[in-house]
Amino acid sequence: MDALIPPGTSAELLYTGAAWTEGPAWLPRTGRLRFSDIPNNRILDWDQASGETTVAHAEAEFANGRTLDQQGRIVQCSHGRRAIEREGADGGTEILVDRWEGGRFNSPNDVAVAADGSIWFTDPPYGLHPSGREGRPGPQDYEGCYVFRFDPGTGVASPVVTSMTHPNGIAFSPDGGTLYVSDTGFYGPHPEAKHILAFDVDGGHAAAGRVFATVPHGASDGFAIDREGRLWSSAGDGVYVYAPDGGLLGHVPIPETVSNVCFGGDDGSDLFITASSSLYRLRTLTTAPHPPTGL
Repeated sequence: MDALIPPGTSAELLYTGAAWTEGPAWLPRTGRLRFSDIPNNRILDWDQASGETTVAHAEAEFANGRTLDQQGRIVQCSHGRRAIEREGADGGTEILVDRWEGGRFNSPNDVAVAADGSIWFTDPPYGLHPSGREGRPGPQDYEGCYVFRFDPGTGVASPVVTSMTHPNGIAFSPDGGTLYVSDTGFYGPHPEAKHILAFDVDGGHAAAGRVFATVPHGASDGFAIDREGRLWSSAGDGVYVYAPDGGLLGHVPIPETVSNVCFGGDDGSDLFITASSSLYRLRTLTTAPHPPTGL
Protein backbone atom coordinates (compact mmCIF):
# COMPACT_ATOMS: atom_id res chain seq x y z
CA MET A 1 0.00 0.00 0.00
CA ASP A 2 3.03 2.34 0.25
CA ALA A 3 2.75 2.74 -3.53
CA LEU A 4 -0.87 3.88 -3.15
CA ILE A 5 -0.93 5.87 0.10
CA PRO A 6 1.90 8.03 1.48
CA PRO A 7 3.47 6.27 4.49
CA GLY A 8 1.98 7.46 7.76
CA THR A 9 -1.17 8.80 6.10
CA SER A 10 -4.54 8.13 7.72
CA ALA A 11 -8.07 9.22 6.93
CA GLU A 12 -9.03 12.75 8.00
CA LEU A 13 -12.48 13.48 9.41
CA LEU A 14 -14.08 16.34 7.43
CA TYR A 15 -17.65 16.31 8.74
CA THR A 16 -19.90 14.41 11.11
CA GLY A 17 -23.53 14.78 12.11
CA ALA A 18 -25.49 12.91 9.44
CA ALA A 19 -27.75 9.90 9.92
CA TRP A 20 -26.31 7.87 7.00
CA THR A 21 -24.01 9.37 4.39
CA GLU A 22 -23.93 8.11 0.80
CA GLY A 23 -23.34 9.04 -2.84
CA PRO A 24 -20.12 11.11 -2.83
CA ALA A 25 -19.20 12.99 -6.02
CA TRP A 26 -16.50 15.61 -6.56
CA LEU A 27 -17.62 18.85 -8.24
CA PRO A 28 -14.42 20.29 -9.74
CA ARG A 29 -15.73 23.69 -10.83
CA THR A 30 -16.79 24.60 -7.32
CA GLY A 31 -14.21 22.63 -5.36
CA ARG A 32 -16.89 20.85 -3.39
CA LEU A 33 -17.71 17.30 -2.45
CA ARG A 34 -21.40 16.53 -2.76
CA PHE A 35 -22.97 13.71 -0.77
CA SER A 36 -26.31 12.56 0.61
CA ASP A 37 -27.69 12.20 4.12
CA ILE A 38 -30.47 9.85 3.09
CA PRO A 39 -32.58 9.40 6.28
CA ASN A 40 -32.57 13.16 6.83
CA ASN A 41 -33.65 13.63 3.20
CA ARG A 42 -31.00 16.18 2.35
CA ILE A 43 -28.00 16.71 0.08
CA LEU A 44 -24.83 18.20 1.57
CA ASP A 45 -21.81 20.02 0.11
CA TRP A 46 -18.40 20.03 1.78
CA ASP A 47 -16.36 23.03 0.59
CA GLN A 48 -12.63 22.50 0.13
CA ALA A 49 -11.76 26.18 0.54
CA SER A 50 -13.59 26.79 3.81
CA GLY A 51 -13.85 23.27 5.22
CA GLU A 52 -17.52 23.90 5.92
CA THR A 53 -20.42 21.59 5.13
CA THR A 54 -23.72 23.13 4.11
CA VAL A 55 -27.11 21.90 2.93
CA ALA A 56 -27.26 22.05 -0.85
CA HIS A 57 -30.81 20.71 -1.08
CA ALA A 58 -33.35 19.99 1.63
CA GLU A 59 -36.36 17.76 0.96
CA ALA A 60 -34.19 15.98 -1.59
CA GLU A 61 -36.48 12.97 -2.18
CA PHE A 62 -33.97 10.62 -0.55
CA ALA A 63 -31.26 11.05 -3.18
CA ASN A 64 -28.57 8.38 -3.11
CA GLY A 65 -25.68 7.71 -5.54
CA ARG A 66 -24.49 10.26 -8.09
CA THR A 67 -21.86 10.91 -10.72
CA LEU A 68 -21.09 13.43 -13.46
CA ASP A 69 -22.08 12.92 -17.08
CA GLN A 70 -19.85 13.77 -20.03
CA GLN A 71 -21.03 17.38 -19.94
CA GLY A 72 -20.18 17.70 -16.24
CA ARG A 73 -23.78 17.64 -15.06
CA ILE A 74 -24.78 15.82 -11.89
CA VAL A 75 -26.70 12.60 -12.53
CA GLN A 76 -28.15 11.05 -9.41
CA CYS A 77 -30.43 8.35 -8.08
CA SER A 78 -33.66 9.29 -6.33
CA HIS A 79 -35.21 6.79 -3.95
CA GLY A 80 -38.23 9.00 -3.40
CA ARG A 81 -38.96 9.65 -7.06
CA ARG A 82 -37.84 6.12 -8.00
CA ALA A 83 -35.92 7.76 -10.82
CA ILE A 84 -32.66 8.83 -12.37
CA GLU A 85 -32.47 12.62 -12.41
CA ARG A 86 -30.08 15.29 -13.62
CA GLU A 87 -29.21 18.60 -12.00
CA GLY A 88 -28.56 21.68 -14.07
CA ALA A 89 -26.28 24.65 -13.40
CA ASP A 90 -29.19 26.48 -11.75
CA GLY A 91 -29.64 23.69 -9.19
CA GLY A 92 -32.92 22.50 -10.65
CA THR A 93 -33.45 18.82 -11.36
CA GLU A 94 -35.20 16.99 -14.16
CA ILE A 95 -36.24 13.35 -14.25
CA LEU A 96 -34.43 11.49 -17.01
CA VAL A 97 -36.19 8.15 -16.56
CA ASP A 98 -38.43 6.63 -13.88
CA ARG A 99 -39.94 3.51 -15.43
CA TRP A 100 -39.42 0.47 -17.58
CA GLU A 101 -42.15 -1.26 -19.60
CA GLY A 102 -44.80 0.85 -17.93
CA GLY A 103 -43.79 0.10 -14.34
CA ARG A 104 -41.76 2.23 -11.99
CA PHE A 105 -38.25 1.34 -10.89
CA ASN A 106 -37.71 0.09 -7.34
CA SER A 107 -35.35 2.71 -5.92
CA PRO A 108 -32.29 3.50 -8.08
CA ASN A 109 -29.25 3.30 -5.85
CA ASP A 110 -25.97 3.96 -7.67
CA VAL A 111 -25.03 5.14 -11.14
CA ALA A 112 -22.16 5.17 -13.64
CA VAL A 113 -21.77 6.77 -17.07
CA ALA A 114 -20.28 4.68 -19.89
CA ALA A 115 -17.92 5.96 -22.58
CA ASP A 116 -20.81 6.21 -25.05
CA GLY A 117 -22.72 8.51 -22.69
CA SER A 118 -25.26 5.89 -21.62
CA ILE A 119 -26.23 5.83 -17.94
CA TRP A 120 -26.05 2.50 -16.09
CA PHE A 121 -27.68 2.16 -12.69
CA THR A 122 -28.63 -0.37 -10.03
CA ASP A 123 -32.18 -0.80 -8.77
CA PRO A 124 -32.49 -2.61 -5.41
CA PRO A 125 -35.61 -2.20 -3.22
CA TYR A 126 -34.17 -0.36 -0.21
CA GLY A 127 -36.11 2.85 -0.74
CA LEU A 128 -39.40 0.93 -0.66
CA HIS A 129 -38.87 -0.46 2.85
CA PRO A 130 -41.92 0.00 5.15
CA SER A 131 -39.80 1.95 7.66
CA GLY A 132 -39.59 4.90 5.27
CA ARG A 133 -36.04 5.56 6.49
CA GLU A 134 -34.54 5.80 2.99
CA GLY A 135 -37.49 6.45 0.73
CA ARG A 136 -41.22 6.13 0.32
CA PRO A 137 -42.72 2.73 1.19
CA GLY A 138 -44.43 0.92 -1.65
CA PRO A 139 -44.64 -2.27 -3.70
CA GLN A 140 -42.27 -3.29 -6.47
CA ASP A 141 -43.70 -2.80 -9.95
CA TYR A 142 -41.59 -5.57 -11.47
CA GLU A 143 -40.30 -8.82 -10.01
CA GLY A 144 -36.62 -8.68 -9.21
CA CYS A 145 -33.89 -6.06 -8.97
CA TYR A 146 -31.98 -5.28 -12.14
CA VAL A 147 -29.11 -3.24 -13.50
CA PHE A 148 -30.41 -0.92 -16.22
CA ARG A 149 -28.84 0.96 -19.10
CA PHE A 150 -30.48 4.24 -20.05
CA ASP A 151 -29.80 5.76 -23.47
CA PRO A 152 -30.28 9.55 -23.25
CA GLY A 153 -30.57 9.70 -27.04
CA THR A 154 -33.58 7.42 -27.27
CA GLY A 155 -34.96 7.96 -23.77
CA VAL A 156 -35.20 4.19 -23.30
CA ALA A 157 -34.02 2.13 -20.32
CA SER A 158 -33.25 -1.56 -20.80
CA PRO A 159 -32.17 -4.22 -18.28
CA VAL A 160 -28.57 -5.38 -18.77
CA VAL A 161 -28.12 -7.57 -15.67
CA THR A 162 -31.09 -9.52 -14.29
CA SER A 163 -29.34 -12.30 -12.33
CA MET A 164 -28.43 -10.45 -9.12
CA THR A 165 -30.37 -10.33 -5.86
CA HIS A 166 -29.84 -6.69 -4.81
CA PRO A 167 -27.40 -4.93 -7.16
CA ASN A 168 -25.90 -1.94 -5.37
CA GLY A 169 -22.54 -0.28 -6.15
CA ILE A 170 -21.55 0.14 -9.81
CA ALA A 171 -18.50 1.34 -11.76
CA PHE A 172 -16.63 0.78 -15.03
CA SER A 173 -13.00 -0.17 -15.55
CA PRO A 174 -10.82 2.58 -17.08
CA ASP A 175 -11.17 1.12 -20.59
CA GLY A 176 -14.93 0.62 -20.20
CA GLY A 177 -14.64 -3.07 -20.97
CA THR A 178 -15.58 -4.32 -17.51
CA LEU A 179 -18.57 -3.43 -15.38
CA TYR A 180 -18.33 -3.98 -11.62
CA VAL A 181 -21.52 -4.39 -9.57
CA SER A 182 -21.83 -5.34 -5.90
CA ASP A 183 -24.65 -7.52 -4.58
CA THR A 184 -25.95 -6.82 -1.08
CA GLY A 185 -28.79 -9.32 -1.14
CA PHE A 186 -27.44 -10.91 2.03
CA TYR A 187 -29.33 -8.22 3.94
CA GLY A 188 -32.42 -10.21 2.96
CA PRO A 189 -32.98 -13.96 2.57
CA HIS A 190 -29.92 -14.62 0.39
CA PRO A 191 -26.76 -14.88 2.55
CA GLU A 192 -24.71 -15.94 -0.47
CA ALA A 193 -25.30 -12.59 -2.25
CA LYS A 194 -22.36 -10.75 -0.72
CA HIS A 195 -19.78 -10.09 -3.41
CA ILE A 196 -18.61 -7.86 -6.22
CA LEU A 197 -19.25 -9.25 -9.68
CA ALA A 198 -17.40 -8.35 -12.87
CA PHE A 199 -19.14 -8.34 -16.26
CA ASP A 200 -17.52 -8.07 -19.67
CA VAL A 201 -19.19 -5.23 -21.58
CA ASP A 202 -19.73 -5.18 -25.33
CA GLY A 203 -21.50 -2.02 -26.40
CA GLY A 204 -24.79 -1.89 -24.58
CA HIS A 205 -24.63 -5.46 -23.34
CA ALA A 206 -23.08 -7.19 -20.33
CA ALA A 207 -22.01 -10.84 -20.42
CA ALA A 208 -22.54 -13.30 -17.57
CA GLY A 209 -20.89 -12.10 -14.38
CA ARG A 210 -18.03 -13.65 -12.45
CA VAL A 211 -17.14 -13.16 -8.79
CA PHE A 212 -14.42 -10.51 -8.56
CA ALA A 213 -14.03 -10.11 -4.79
CA THR A 214 -15.77 -10.31 -1.42
CA VAL A 215 -14.83 -7.86 1.33
CA PRO A 216 -13.86 -9.55 4.61
CA HIS A 217 -16.12 -7.45 6.83
CA GLY A 218 -19.60 -6.10 6.18
CA ALA A 219 -20.61 -5.29 2.63
CA SER A 220 -19.26 -3.74 -0.51
CA ASP A 221 -21.89 -1.03 -0.80
CA GLY A 222 -20.10 1.30 -3.20
CA PHE A 223 -16.64 1.63 -4.74
CA ALA A 224 -14.39 3.63 -7.04
CA ILE A 225 -11.90 2.62 -9.74
CA ASP A 226 -8.50 4.31 -10.02
CA ARG A 227 -6.42 5.03 -13.13
CA GLU A 228 -4.68 1.62 -13.00
CA GLY A 229 -7.96 -0.27 -12.70
CA ARG A 230 -7.71 -0.95 -8.99
CA LEU A 231 -11.02 -1.12 -7.12
CA TRP A 232 -11.39 0.77 -3.81
CA SER A 233 -14.36 -0.74 -1.99
CA SER A 234 -16.40 0.22 1.02
CA ALA A 235 -16.73 -2.30 3.87
CA GLY A 236 -17.87 -2.60 7.45
CA ASP A 237 -14.45 -1.65 8.83
CA GLY A 238 -12.96 0.64 6.22
CA VAL A 239 -11.84 0.54 2.60
CA TYR A 240 -10.34 -2.50 0.84
CA VAL A 241 -8.23 -2.12 -2.28
CA TYR A 242 -8.20 -4.79 -5.00
CA ALA A 243 -5.95 -5.28 -8.03
CA PRO A 244 -7.60 -5.57 -11.47
CA ASP A 245 -7.30 -9.38 -11.16
CA GLY A 246 -9.22 -9.35 -7.86
CA GLY A 247 -6.22 -9.81 -5.58
CA LEU A 248 -6.44 -7.97 -2.25
CA LEU A 249 -3.80 -5.24 -1.99
CA GLY A 250 -4.60 -3.73 1.38
CA HIS A 251 -7.00 -2.20 3.87
CA VAL A 252 -7.57 1.34 5.11
CA PRO A 253 -9.25 1.32 8.56
CA ILE A 254 -12.12 3.72 9.15
CA PRO A 255 -13.85 3.90 12.57
CA GLU A 256 -17.33 3.76 11.03
CA THR A 257 -19.11 1.57 8.50
CA VAL A 258 -18.20 2.83 5.04
CA SER A 259 -20.94 3.24 2.43
CA ASN A 260 -19.12 4.63 -0.60
CA VAL A 261 -15.99 6.33 -1.93
CA CYS A 262 -14.95 8.59 -4.81
CA PHE A 263 -11.81 10.31 -6.05
CA GLY A 264 -11.60 14.09 -6.16
CA GLY A 265 -9.67 17.12 -5.02
CA ASP A 266 -7.60 19.48 -7.15
CA ASP A 267 -5.62 16.73 -8.88
CA GLY A 268 -8.08 13.87 -8.37
CA SER A 269 -5.88 12.06 -5.82
CA ASP A 270 -8.05 12.56 -2.73
CA LEU A 271 -10.27 9.62 -1.82
CA PHE A 272 -13.47 10.87 -0.21
CA ILE A 273 -15.19 8.36 2.05
CA THR A 274 -18.81 8.46 3.21
CA ALA A 275 -19.11 6.42 6.40
CA SER A 276 -22.19 6.17 8.61
CA SER A 277 -22.58 9.68 10.10
CA SER A 278 -19.41 11.18 8.64
CA LEU A 279 -17.28 12.22 5.69
CA TYR A 280 -13.54 11.45 5.53
CA ARG A 281 -10.68 12.24 3.17
CA LEU A 282 -7.67 10.04 2.44
CA ARG A 283 -4.66 11.37 0.51
CA THR A 284 -3.52 8.84 -2.10
CA LEU A 285 -0.84 8.45 -4.76
CA THR A 286 -3.29 7.60 -7.51
CA THR A 287 -6.28 9.26 -9.19
CA ALA A 288 -9.51 8.45 -10.93
CA PRO A 289 -9.02 7.25 -14.54
CA HIS A 290 -10.14 10.59 -15.91
CA PRO A 291 -10.07 13.42 -13.35
CA PRO A 292 -13.48 15.04 -13.87
CA THR A 293 -14.43 18.44 -15.15
CA GLY A 294 -17.91 19.79 -14.63
CA LEU A 295 -20.28 21.51 -12.26
